[in-house]
Amino acid sequence: MTDNYFDSEDFSKIDFTKTKIKKGEYDNCTFLNCNFENVEATNIQFIECEFIDCNFSNTNVKNTAFKDVNFINCKMIGVKFNGCDTFLLQFSFKDCFLNYASFYQLKIPKTSFKNCNLQEVDFTETNLSSSIFDNCDLKLTVFDRTNLEKADFTSAFNFNINPEQNSLKSAKFSRENLEGLLSVYKIIVD
Repeated sequence: MTDNYFDSEDFSKIDFTKTKIKKGEYDNCTFLNCNFENVEATNIQFIECEFIDCNFSNTNVKNTAFKDVNFINCKMIGVKFNGCDTFLLQFSFKDCFLNYASFYQLKIPKTSFKNCNLQEVDFTETNLSSSIFDNCDLKLTVFDRTNLEKADFTSAFNFNINPEQNSLKSAKFSRENLEGLLSVYKIIVD
């Protein structure tokens, strides 16, 4: 098998549902307005790449490496990140739709989610220590045995986090969103 190597290349307006993405390593590449919807993007290495205005919905990322990758204004509905390569896994999300995505059991501390829609995402047993959820909608998102130590939820909303089932030491919340920590106790907050 011959692996392809792409360094500092720009990929713009490519529909990978029609043009098959080449397996290999993409280093310092930018993907702008590309469509990966339902694509088999397995066994690919993305290193220091940026994805801007891309559609990643239901993309298969099994054994795919994301090493220092930024997703900006991407639609990523239903992506099962828990199947990707975990070696040096590091990514950030800004202005992204990640509804129904799964990060099950991943170790992704210091991950930044900014202005993201994270409805019904699975963070079960995920290490999100020191992560930032800046202005993120976490409606029906699952936090179960999740490490949220030092995570910042001060501007997050619509979350329900059970303090007895998750690690929350030094996590940050605002007075306005404390209800998301107390709902498990059936307390009425006015």
